[in-house]
Amino acid sequence: MARSPGPLLLLFLLRLLLHLSAGRPCGPAELSQDTVLGRPGANITLTCQDEVPANASVLWQMEERGAAGGRERRLAEGNTLFLRRLRYEDSGRYSCSVGSHLRRSLRLLVAEPPETPRVSCYRRSHDKDVLCEWPQQEKPSPGTRAMLWVKRRFVAENATEQRCRYFSKARKFVCRVKVPPGTDDTKHLVVSTCVSNGAGGSAGKDKIITLSGVLKPDPPINVTVVALEEAPQRLRVSWSYPSSWDPRFYCLRFQVRYRPEPAPAFMEVDQVTTTWLDIRDAWRGTRHVVQVRAKDEFGHGAWSEWSQEAVGTPWTDPRDFTSEMEPFSSQVLMEDGTYGVTLPPKFFGEDHADGAGGSVMEPSTHPVAFPYAFLVTGGSLLLGIALFVGILVRYRQTRWTSEQERTKPEGEGQHMLVPLGLPPTTTLSDTPLLSPPAPSAPGLLHTTHSDYSSSGQ
Repeated sequence: MARSPGPLLLLFLLRLLLHLSAGRPCGPAELSQDTVLGRPGANITLTCQDEVPANASVLWQMEERGAAGGRERRLAEGNTLFLRRLRYEDSGRYSCSVGSHLRRSLRLLVAEPPETPRVSCYRRSHDKDVLCEWPQQEKPSPGTRAMLWVKRRFVAENATEQRCRYFSKARKFVCRVKVPPGTDDTKHLVVSTCVSNGAGGSAGKDKIITLSGVLKPDPPINVTVVALEEAPQRLRVSWSYPSSWDPRFYCLRFQVRYRPEPAPAFMEVDQVTTTWLDIRDAWRGTRHVVQVRAKDEFGHGAWSEWSQEAVGTPWTDPRDFTSEMEPFSSQVLMEDGTYGVTLPPKFFGEDHADGAGGSVMEPSTHPVAFPYAFLVTGGSLLLGIALFVGILVRYRQTRWTSEQERTKPEGEGQHMLVPLGLPPTTTLSDTPLLSPPAPSAPGLLHTTHSDYSSSGQ
């Protein structure tokens, strides 16, 4: 009966899977037999030879780096050379001689085992290479080498090897990953890293990435904040696409955060698809800090870093003293990180000690320019005093007139009644145009306004 090949095939596939998923070996760099390894800050003793003649003179020298013709620097005499607190600069070739005969030559390597890399990868746009990097807490020892391998997951192929560079200012290793041709943006890639030197080697944990998952645009540039005319609570924010992202093929969506300078927390606006935004709830007369970041329009990858801060202050009308003395509304930072709106006290009922019948928030006020406040207050006070004096004088005049009328004797102030005389005859005509008035009835008197006026004189 033939043996079933099932178990053998399963074992072969399992070993193949382990081989494909296993990381590459990462060990220390090979050292020659005449190399002596020392750690930074440690002490070390170099020995010339085991037995030295009693009258022999042993001289230690060090070959200077970059010296033409193999120039050496004399160090000390004796069979042993003691070096205290090693530094990277102490690395080099040391030799000892007895008389004119060279006895021994040693290579001293001062190195620290490398740190374990913790890799993060990102892609600045859809048409850029993938960059993988990791930071270093300490400066790597001279001769440290960093490598990166990338291959498609679960595919029997050789990994692509990349050499990584160390940037001293940023204190990190950076590797540029060449993506295999025909790689789908959603297919998984395996990234392996190794850092090694003469003191040891350290391999980072394999990282599984996709081309779309590592998208991370650069921050937006040219962020500006402009006040809008006659809009004391609005600001116009505008920005530009980063130079590494071409908007003709793929777009970005943005997130804007802003805060007035007294407030510690930011307010955020999401899902912005344009390169500008109007802030409609800015604080009156207060400078605001604004930042913008970007992400792929389809949500792939991660947000960019926040842009550089831009500042701006809403428009302020210099004639609007009412808004300075009593703002219509103000925004107050709450304990939970949100913002509430308060109104002037005239919009509330009386506040009670138990909290019933009104708001517990105090209305915010803005400082008022001292000369203008003094003029307004002084003018109001003078006007009030003038009105009070006028009312008092009018009241006293009215009272004095009433007392005078009550104290007059009987008949004083009455006018004499005089009977009217006949009208004078005219010389123009013997025949008057109008007949003379009929005689008055006995006992009646006629008075005119002129008589009344003349009698009072």
